Amino acid sequence: MQLTYFGANSWLWQWEDQNILVDPWLVGDLVFGNLTWLFRGTRRENPPALPERIDLILLSQGLDDHAHKPTLKTLDKSIPVVASPNAAAVAEELGFTHFTSLPHGESYTWQDKIEILALPGALTGLEKENAFLLTALQAQQRLYYEPHGFPPEEVKQYAPVDVVINPLVNLELPLAGPIINGQKSAIELAQWLQPQAIVGTAAGGEIDYEGVLLSLLKTGGSVEEARSRLQQNNLNTKIIEPQQGQLITLLETSTEVKQ
Repeated sequence: MQLTYFGANSWLWQWEDQNILVDPWLVGDLVFGNLTWLFRGTRRENPPALPERIDLILLSQGLDDHAHKPTLKTLDKSIPVVASPNAAAVAEELGFTHFTSLPHGESYTWQDKIEILALPGALTGLEKENAFLLTALQAQQRLYYEPHGFPPEEVKQYAPVDVVINPLVNLELPLAGPIINGQKSAIELAQWLQPQAIVGTAAGGEIDYEGVLLSLLKTGGSVEEARSRLQQNNLNTKIIEPQQGQLITLLETSTEVKQ
């Protein structure tokens, strides 16, 4: 398994000879609803080039920071998409010809190699978007991904999970509480799933942010604090803070995790 971080929520997962592009934001700015005054993310440098072949696009949410329309418009519309129902609607709108809407509790098997199970994720608006639990069927390895850090308790039944991709810190709005809940969820997932590694997401990358929303957001916790709390709870899970463009290789035959 090889993971490359593209910043924000964007990933390339290379696993079981498959190139899986996850929540990609690769071009242009990140803006919600064309409201640049509210929030705008700008890349300082372009993320690494994609491999020539992308086998699957995985979208956890229909929001702009997960189903980024300017990026999706640049991709080959024949690439299959597996997505939350809201994100699947975006894929359909943009002309993707092979897309699968995956509601909570349903699974999809890709190429007889990887099973993708949709679980409840973060509450956005009036409904919960998706977390995904991926299982490599031959190796029986598992990866859990939820980019906002709101794991459902039902994920406990799938322990152990080899790798968790989850935030490590909090982003909070006054009165609303955390919109990214890494402080609590990283420890919970380490306790529940006993992963070899938790790889941070959502808060990294070579990106500058501006707008009214940014002035209201408050950061809570740190990566070092997460590591300390794991030690205090006698948990052996390794914390990895990815850098944009960094290739993280997880050994197929060992519990060791390389950076």
